[in-house]
Amino acid sequence: MPDPGDWRLAGQERYLKGVEVCRWTYRQDPKNAKWDHDHCSFCWAKFSLDGRPQTLREGWSTLDEYHWICDRCFADFKELFEWHVVDAPSRLTS
Repeated sequence: MPDPGDWRLAGQERYLKGVEVCRWTYRQDPKNAKWDHDHCSFCWAKFSLDGRPQTLREGWSTLDEYHWICDRCFADFKELFEWHVVDAPSRLTS
């Protein structure tokens, strides 16, 4: 169990407690071409397709792909947040 004082915990339970998550490859939001990246909801690691070595291309997210979680934070917080891992649904292109 993570330390309750972990710097990455900042009230995410309001919107991430008990939600369904799945693992998939990051993609740019097809509805918003100006939005080219996201960040881990806990540690702020960057998800992007920019090709830079420090950016993440795969991770965990809510089914709407709005909240992203890196592998490390997923492993650290999966029990605390009681996530329900599901298969990735088909993605809509628009």
